[in-house]
Amino acid sequence: MTHIPGGSGPGPTRRALLLAGAGTALAAGCAPAGTPGAMAPTPNASSAPASSTSASPSAAAGGITPGAMTLFKDPDYNFNGLLALGASGAGAAEVGEVLTAVNAINGAGLSAQTYVDTFRQLGDRLLKPPPGAPADGQTKRFRALRAAQYYGQALFFVLGSQDPGAEERLYRAGRDAWDAFCDLCEPAPVKATVPYGTTPLPVWFFRPDASNEPRPTVILTNGSDGQNVDMWTYGVPAALERGWNALVYDGPGQGQLLFVDRVVFTPTWEKVVSPLVDWLSARPDVDRGRIALTGLSMAGNLTPRAAAFESRIAALVAMPGCVEPWLGFPPEIREILTPDKKRTNDIWNKEVVPELPPEAAAVMKKRFEPFSVPAMLEARQGRLFTDFYTPATRVRALSIASVVGRIKAPTLVLDYEGEAFYPGQPRRLYDALTSPKDYVKLTAAQGAQLHCSPMAPQLHCEVVFDWLQNTLPAR
Repeated sequence: MTHIPGGSGPGPTRRALLLAGAGTALAAGCAPAGTPGAMAPTPNASSAPASSTSASPSAAAGGITPGAMTLFKDPDYNFNGLLALGASGAGAAEVGEVLTAVNAINGAGLSAQTYVDTFRQLGDRLLKPPPGAPADGQTKRFRALRAAQYYGQALFFVLGSQDPGAEERLYRAGRDAWDAFCDLCEPAPVKATVPYGTTPLPVWFFRPDASNEPRPTVILTNGSDGQNVDMWTYGVPAALERGWNALVYDGPGQGQLLFVDRVVFTPTWEKVVSPLVDWLSARPDVDRGRIALTGLSMAGNLTPRAAAFESRIAALVAMPGCVEPWLGFPPEIREILTPDKKRTNDIWNKEVVPELPPEAAAVMKKRFEPFSVPAMLEARQGRLFTDFYTPATRVRALSIASVVGRIKAPTLVLDYEGEAFYPGQPRRLYDALTSPKDYVKLTAAQGAQLHCSPMAPQLHCEVVFDWLQNTLPAR
């Protein structure tokens, strides 16, 4: 890789790499399709996982998303479509609705605009009750949950559409749908705010029933792009069915705190989790000795950081494990960052931005907005941010390499065949842990490949909650 020299223009080879990296590699991740096959779950918490060197049959036969698993030719859109499709098992989508939307988008020509319009309209339609349906019945409840999913789908790509300024409105529409769903749950989750600096954290506390029986509790932590509806798919029903409580929340850089309150990610996630543990510990329906913490996507970095400093976490699950989120960006992007802010921003604005194609620019807007309010506000006005240094530095500061050894809680590290965003990092986290630990790799043979197993969240939850029940048994 050619080093970026200060003050000199880039050569054609490096410029081509930058454009390819910002577009294809950043959107689709850094790992090639057909990643070698699975590592088996560790039978013993202290034993290391054994590697397999043969490619899985499905990967060899047709890539990591063969046949019907390819909804869209573009891997970024395809991944998001698969997330929606996979949510059907938890009632957070409907197979027919998703596939009909996919056909409509492909028929109109795949673009950010057609994707946003199609899923936004689907959300709008579901919030209108069908003829004869009770105003507050189960039909409204689950239509609202599906609407939250579809608004979330539209929200993900809105910055690349013709109306990027609709971002906050789309978030609010999805949030309203989520709250409408929650209000109709039985029992309804406790809605509250938990102190965090000057901006409280909104929380939704789900319980199997309204008794005050002390129960094990899982804190479900989202990643950098997910919405509350994703925490439903990846944990709430699984927890309730096993007699656990489940806490869903928005942290800095997520949901309300990002899109409305304009608070970006912090590298000290223990300052987010500790107030949540305080709030839970004061409740009579929480078993204070059995509070677990899970982290999905980039939260596989945030939650280990929290567990390194919050001793009341009794069990931790990183899904997937991630030591350095900055390495999730391709090297062509990472090499823009230098120790000097002016030099870095000159490279970005003078050498890179002028030649970024619109698709690559949209990806950069989305990836950097949780780390910079100015970048988010510029993106909403249709402009690409000019300060690369600040958000890039914040992403790099999320490294937990120096604190993993502090984690004492038993930890499950998940990995995925075809992991594109953080390839190799789950194993790196597992190897660095000194606490009791297990490692599981979900595979294409199970239909559970790709980052966070978008097509198999039920299987994903089975693995996670079976492990949690074994690690924190009833007493």
